[in-house]
Amino acid sequence: MPENPEPPAPAAVRPTFWEAARYWFRLGCISFGGPAGQIAIMHTDLVDRKRWISEERFLHALNFCMLLPGPEAQQLATYIGWRLHGTAGGVVAGALFVLPAAILLWALSWLYAAAGSVPAIAAIFYGLQPAVIAIVAAAVLRIGRTALRNRAMWAVAAAAFVALFVFKISFLAVIATAAMIGAAGARWYPRSFARPPSGEAAAPLPDREPLDHGRTVRIAVTCLLLWWTPVALACLWPEAIFASLGMFFSKAALVTFGGAYAVLPFVAQQAVEHYHWLTASQMVAGLGLAETTPGPLILVLEFVGFLAAWQHPGTLPPLAAGTLGAMVTLWVTFVPSFLFVLTGAPYMERLRGSRVLSGALSTITAAVAGIILNLAVWFGIHVIFPGPQRVDFFALALAVVFFLGIWKGRWPVLPVVAGSAVLGLAAKLFLAIP
Repeated sequence: MPENPEPPAPAAVRPTFWEAARYWFRLGCISFGGPAGQIAIMHTDLVDRKRWISEERFLHALNFCMLLPGPEAQQLATYIGWRLHGTAGGVVAGALFVLPAAILLWALSWLYAAAGSVPAIAAIFYGLQPAVIAIVAAAVLRIGRTALRNRAMWAVAAAAFVALFVFKISFLAVIATAAMIGAAGARWYPRSFARPPSGEAAAPLPDREPLDHGRTVRIAVTCLLLWWTPVALACLWPEAIFASLGMFFSKAALVTFGGAYAVLPFVAQQAVEHYHWLTASQMVAGLGLAETTPGPLILVLEFVGFLAAWQHPGTLPPLAAGTLGAMVTLWVTFVPSFLFVLTGAPYMERLRGSRVLSGALSTITAAVAGIILNLAVWFGIHVIFPGPQRVDFFALALAVVFFLGIWKGRWPVLPVVAGSAVLGLAAKLFLAIP
């Protein structure tokens, strides 16, 4: 008898607007692990479990967001929200991805500014570090398993890692080179570089918001007005710091290729050495606080804006000044992301069938696997080897256990993060780990 054919994959049901909004809020509360961990969470939830979006569309959106300045994980959420429910869905997804962490970091910034030290937060951060290593390492494998489908893609990923880790070549140069290699490879060696059709079951997503140049202009004008109106109003208050914050972080929003780690040296140098808004030790403390919160790591800029205004309040109470400084910083950091995604996404959707673009973007994804590996190795070295001839065996053991749990045991991220925080506190407070 002939073998029975395998049953087709069950068709996915597109979520309602409010179902999606609840997911984006939940994601904003648990999205620890930096961009690699956040992208991995979205991939697992939206592609593998919920099947709200296909693998092909997910990678296409990820590749597009990697080309943009700004936090790629938040932009990816915005893009997928747009795919599901149009402009309103994109705005809600991008905003809810950031809002919980922004509120938490505002509270931690206030605590730091008022108390001067946060030993409990430092202990939690110590515990979170091994969990972050595990999350990022699992993300490298997950993205690599999808993107590195042949020897050419493996070679691109390896070259990207060596370029960054060994030769310290800029992120932007690596991405641009990968795009050119992919575009040329898709033309001359399509079997290795052009992504074949996925053929997998995908959510029944109709094409949302047909290509409309008038719509693009309207959204661009609206976003530009929203972006610059608060900055212009702040300029009417010359004795306050808010106009300087708005101008500086607007500039930073345009050069944040490569995520927070790429822009932090620029921000730290300007905020500490040029503007003298805060000290180097305060900048380091802000990065530690941002690492303990969910959401994009670029939220560390909120801490900089809060502390800068707190320490230069003018005629306002410090808390009011710090809160306004944080709000201005958040606004000019994230509104540009909505501008880039909501105006560019419809055009990218129409180019999904382009062999040259597909080759360029899939090769960028392969390079990103090497880029994330570079971050994982860099972070692991600093955590597991905190000093000369010193190995933190406690952090190493936690990282290995959490990695095996996430990769083999499919542990959810939230219990891993919560457990790592508790273990970090216990290690610092009860085991006397330095």
